[in-house]
Amino acid sequence: MKNTVKYILHKLLGFKNYLFVFSLFKIYTLKSDKNEKDFFQFLSLIPENTVVLDIGANIGIMTVHLARAVKGVTVYSFEPMPNNITAFKRIVNYFKLSNVSLFETALGNTEGEAEMVMPVISSVRMQGLSHVVHSSITEHNEGEHFKVPLKVLDKMDELMNAEKRISAIKIDVENFEFFVLDGARNLILKNKPIVYAELWENENRQKCFDLFQKLNYKIFIVIENEMLKFDSAKHKTQNFIFLPA
Repeated sequence: MKNTVKYILHKLLGFKNYLFVFSLFKIYTLKSDKNEKDFFQFLSLIPENTVVLDIGANIGIMTVHLARAVKGVTVYSFEPMPNNITAFKRIVNYFKLSNVSLFETALGNTEGEAEMVMPVISSVRMQGLSHVVHSSITEHNEGEHFKVPLKVLDKMDELMNAEKRISAIKIDVENFEFFVLDGARNLILKNKPIVYAELWENENRQKCFDLFQKLNYKIFIVIENEMLKFDSAKHKTQNFIFLPA
């Protein structure tokens, strides 16, 4: 049913207009979405006058909340998909966000070029599932393919020489998180940011856990507005907050 509605809206509005309207809808309703309470807990932890990275910014939904919720914050957003970028820029202009900078690139632990796919399911383009085409990612690989730039966070001068501390990272890149974070080890060690990540229950999650443990981080989840140490035997979730020990 949901895909049918999306298909109709894509046809009625055109895909680019649909993305803009959908982003507006989600921005204005996000606080009432019970699935996003973890994000707002993360948001409450971000200190003022710092830099936040929104990795996998998509169509700007989280970027808007990050940019507006914390005094003096600068948001560096990363999004490589062309249609998402168009919607993102419209959203930033709509909300007049002068504290947001967009980097039109994918991220990983090597530099060069990446192939990405926007999955198409039942004739519906699923922009939220867009991801790097990689041997470790076996789901949602049929759809529209793009070649995009690929960069490493640790090699970006804008970040490594930032005037303000990078205090927080939100990352959601559809099972490519480990490779992005692996390319940001020095940045994480230098800045000790809070990290909010959506991680599916698979090898990518475990590799991220192992990486953060090596970096001396603790793993937390949010249950009823309370942060608890993650226990895999008891807790079932995809949303995690990593805090430096």
